[in-house]
Amino acid sequence: MPEESRCPPGTPFSFELFPPRSEAAEQTLHETITRLAEVRPDFISVTYGASGSSRQSSLDVLRYINENTTAHPLAHLTCVGSSHFEANRLVREFLDAGITSFLALRGDPPKGAVEGDHFLGDLGSAAELVQLIHRVQTERAQYATLPSRNAAGGGHIRSSRDKVRVAVAAFPNGHPRSKDVLQDIDTLLAKQVAGATFAITQLFFHAEDYLRFASNARAAGVTIPILPGLMPATSSARLRRILELTDERTPVDLARKLESDDSPEAQFEAGVEHAISLASEVLRGGAPGLHLYTFNQHRAVLSVLDGAGLLPAPPIRKENERV
Repeated sequence: MPEESRCPPGTPFSFELFPPRSEAAEQTLHETITRLAEVRPDFISVTYGASGSSRQSSLDVLRYINENTTAHPLAHLTCVGSSHFEANRLVREFLDAGITSFLALRGDPPKGAVEGDHFLGDLGSAAELVQLIHRVQTERAQYATLPSRNAAGGGHIRSSRDKVRVAVAAFPNGHPRSKDVLQDIDTLLAKQVAGATFAITQLFFHAEDYLRFASNARAAGVTIPILPGLMPATSSARLRRILELTDERTPVDLARKLESDDSPEAQFEAGVEHAISLASEVLRGGAPGLHLYTFNQHRAVLSVLDGAGLLPAPPIRKENERV
C-alpha cells in the first residue's frame, strides 16, 4: 500500500449494521459482529426501521453486541410515527438494556407520503429527539446514597451519573428536503445546541464534498466531531443501488473500473481501493475518524481499515500460549 494511503495509528473508527431479516442472516450477522468487534471499534451502530418496524430485532442485535463482545453498541432512533409517550418508553427500554449511545434521526417518510403529510408524530425534528433522550436519561438516573465509613456517620451522595452519547446525521451534499446546504448547517447547529455530541455523515464518494461541508460547518460554529460515513462499493450492482438510494454524484473512475471487469474479486478490490483512497484523503483533511457502512459484511470494511493502516496490532501471545 502506498505510504500516502497510510493513516495515523489510533484513528477511531466505527461500523453500522442493520437487523437481520431471517434466521440464517442472524447467524451470519453474529459472525460479522464477532469479526468487527475483534478490531476494537469505537462503537457499532444498528439501524432502526421506518416507523419502528424493526424495533425488536434492532434491540436484539444491540443486546447481542453488549452481552457477547467488548464493543460499544449504538442504537438508531427516529421521530417518524412516535408519540411522546412511545418515544419515552422506547428510550427507557434501550437504557434498561444497557444501551447508552444513540443516533437521533428525523426519519424518512413512509412510502406514498407526499409533501405536507403529517408523518413525524409528536417529535418534529431530530433536535427534539436529542433533547428527549437526554431528558429521559436525566429523569431515569438515580443518585446512589452510599453508607459512610467515617466517624461522623451519615451518607454520601454520588455526584455523577452515567452519561449518554447522542449522535446526529449530517449531509455533505444536502438533505433531500433541504433548500440548500446552508439550511443543513443551520439544522446541524440546532442539533448541537439540543445536546448532540457528534455527527455522522450520509455516505459520499468524493472527499471534497465532506471537506467542504466540514469547513463550512466549523465556520458557522459547529464544534462537535463530524464523522465521515463511507461504504465500499464492491460491485457495479451495489454502486448503482447506493446511488439510487442517496442521489450522490457518480464516482466516475470507480464506476468505470467496476464495469470494466466482470470478475467479482476484481470488482471487490476496485471498491476497496477507492474506499481506502477516500478514507485517507478525508483523514488527512482533518476528519476525526471514520464510520463504515458494512452492509452486514465484514470483509470489505476490514480490508479498507487494513489498507489505510488503521487496524490495531494483534495481541502478542506468550510462547507457551495455545493458538
